[in-house]
Amino acid sequence: MATPALRLDSNVPGDFYVDSSCIDCDACRLIAPAVFHDAGGQSAVFHQPDTRDEELAAQKALLSCPTASIGSLAKHDMTAALAAYPERIEDDVHVCGFTSESSFGAISYFLRRDGGNVLVDSPRFSGPLVKNIAAMGGVARMLLTHQDDVADHDKFHERFGCARVLHRDDVRARTAAVELQPRGNDPVDLDDDLVMIPTPGHTRGHAVYLYRNKFLFTGDHLAWSESRGHLYAFRSACWYSWSEQIRSMERLLDYSFEWVLPGHGHPIHLGADAMHASLERCVAWMKTR
Repeated sequence: MATPALRLDSNVPGDFYVDSSCIDCDACRLIAPAVFHDAGGQSAVFHQPDTRDEELAAQKALLSCPTASIGSLAKHDMTAALAAYPERIEDDVHVCGFTSESSFGAISYFLRRDGGNVLVDSPRFSGPLVKNIAAMGGVARMLLTHQDDVADHDKFHERFGCARVLHRDDVRARTAAVELQPRGNDPVDLDDDLVMIPTPGHTRGHAVYLYRNKFLFTGDHLAWSESRGHLYAFRSACWYSWSEQIRSMERLLDYSFEWVLPGHGHPIHLGADAMHASLERCVAWMKTR
């Protein structure tokens, strides 16, 4: 829980607040944009909740904050917020909340499938989330996009026995036991409706996952820019090779999808043609950087 004595001056007066331990991961601003905003290097409360929906969103942000930097002066009934995750986005795709500090607050996703449930990247191994996932059938497989967002993968594996997937080039000491470690840049069919597409660039072994030719889980490879109005890549956070990332992005033009679900940033839904056009704009922009 956050500490009132460390409350940031940039918070408006009232119940909810952010303290100085905030790492500016953006999770709260994604979950409760009507309450939290960017205060310049950290998040802060700019509007105290005045509806039940806003209060619930603020509570969900509090629970999901990777550094426990959000607090409230009043005692709240958190039952609904604790039950909210995994929260459905569309079809059988859900967002997990409960982000992890070791992944810098990266978002993870849950697929509730007849053929076995899937986690895309690892959320924090939090009791309420684990209980809710167990009630939804557990986890059969965990798909890891890259080395940065593995978080509590080992705890989920121990609890649910899920088989993990991570590209060999991003395997490190704490992921050495991952069950499937594909190599190279060729796509890997993991299931009839699930494909691993290696996308080196952000890291050497980064990969994205395409589900049902509709949902693309992109880790730190691809996100949406409101200011630019098109898909984009994180130039300032490219740790391996920008030129390789451009080539990886160009290979994605061979695929059709309607959703981009990133590790950082809002999920974006466009028609397949509009998404393809936006990806072309992204590639053109990348070549100017």
